[in-house]
Amino acid sequence: QVQLVESGGGLVQAGGSLRLSCEASGSIVSINAVGWYRQGPGTRRELVAGITSGGSTNYEDSVKGRFTISRDNAKKSAYLQMNSLRPEDTGVYYCNADLMAGDGHFYSDYWGHGTQVTVSS
Repeated sequence: QVQLVESGGGLVQAGGSLRLSCEASGSIVSINAVGWYRQGPGTRRELVAGITSGGSTNYEDSVKGRFTISRDNAKKSAYLQMNSLRPEDTGVYYCNADLMAGDGHFYSDYWGHGTQVTVSS
């Protein structure tokens, strides 16, 4: 009934850009607060960027000015635009979201399965 799928990852050279998408489907009618997390090699999953249900955003210091998180309620999707990529941005990026289903059920902190981002030097 509920799906949350990340896409848009890949291999890119340093200085390049990628745009990650997080799409909710199935019975979901809206996507609310969203967080993009990254898990690098041998590291814990850490918050990279977040957007609240009200639209406020926050970013990990190292990505400020380079990454932009956004949400499109009509498309039930969230995005992470990543510019000026660096090798240290490499990792698996996960989408975490609060979701609302058509039957009124609220899913809190629902995780996608991740998309790999690799930045080469």
